[in-house]
Amino acid sequence: MHPPGADIVLVRHGEIGTKSEQVRRSMEERLATNLSALLADRGVDGSVERERTRLFVHTDEPSAAVEAATDTFGVVSASAAVRTEPTLDAICEGLAEIARERFDGGTFAVDARRAGQQSAHDFSSEDIESDGGAAVWAAIEAAGGDPAVDLDEPDLTFHVECRREVAYLFLDKQAGPGGLPVGTQESVVVLLSGGIDSPVAAWKLLKRGCPVVPVYVDLGAYGGPDHRARALSTVETLASYVPNFDLSVRIADGGDVVERLSAELDARRMLALRRFMLAVGARIAERTDAVGVATGEAIGQKSSQTSANLAVTDAAVDCPVFRPNLTADKADITQLAREIGTFEASTIPTGCNRVAPSLPETNADLHALREREPDDLFERARAVAERAEVVARDR
Repeated sequence: MHPPGADIVLVRHGEIGTKSEQVRRSMEERLATNLSALLADRGVDGSVERERTRLFVHTDEPSAAVEAATDTFGVVSASAAVRTEPTLDAICEGLAEIARERFDGGTFAVDARRAGQQSAHDFSSEDIESDGGAAVWAAIEAAGGDPAVDLDEPDLTFHVECRREVAYLFLDKQAGPGGLPVGTQESVVVLLSGGIDSPVAAWKLLKRGCPVVPVYVDLGAYGGPDHRARALSTVETLASYVPNFDLSVRIADGGDVVERLSAELDARRMLALRRFMLAVGARIAERTDAVGVATGEAIGQKSSQTSANLAVTDAAVDCPVFRPNLTADKADITQLAREIGTFEASTIPTGCNRVAPSLPETNADLHALREREPDDLFERARAVAERAEVVARDR
């Protein structure tokens, strides 16, 4: 809910404010750039203004601007607001007007924050809450309502943020993803199968400021067009959060390798395949100046993801392997997939489960695996990575 006549959106960040002055300024600029790009991509008319600890979106589409802001990584919350003079009388008058238009019963409270030096105003935040509450009460009574105050769990809260030059009045704070602005960290290759886990891992990396380079390893006959389609669909969803970043997908043809591993290995073939995929990702990371490779794996979620097996697969590459879901429960990963919009595409049925052996290895020995896997596995991974097809995002 936003107040009548709202024409500005307050955008709050959190962790950015803990950085040094130089880093904070740089991150705020990146956040403003990313938010402007998201507004433009969604066709929302609005201009972004940056001040210390806040961004402001000037717009005639406050609801749409709030939605865009709360999808922008680095944003903690956003509120559609109206502005008034930073005087106690003007604030009380503004609160009364909002009450007349938006209060429809129940309890209320006034929550005020007065920013800046104490000398900037001749009143305190407590004065705003007391006098503002009285103005809201009187407005509700005059409209024939039955006002009631609840300072702990009100049905409607009237918020005031009073600064030196202007006061902002708003009714709610819509939560954003938090984290850091994308582009403030180095990029990471993400191995995307299109299943539930890997798109969530990519989203978590974006939340921590890392641009991602999506890599899909085509399993040939063991995957099929639906397997590829769901991967590309999840990337489209991820790209909608960061329209000013290139999320072109690298598609690496691993069909022949999957066929060979399925024919020559039994219990350990999934581990050899994971090592092959990591090697493909590592080579693409080299080619794209990414700092490492990420997967959607979580400890113990599958037989190939036991702590022992993860250690064996990581030994295939020299670069860092990031696992944003490492300690997450499957239910939490699934819930986040629903919230970010990748779940539906991720659950398209495919035949990729045919790769897994009936009795998989759960406590692999690196030396034993190296003896069984093809001698040229990593040469083939490098060659597959070199030939990877780049599929640009549909716009």
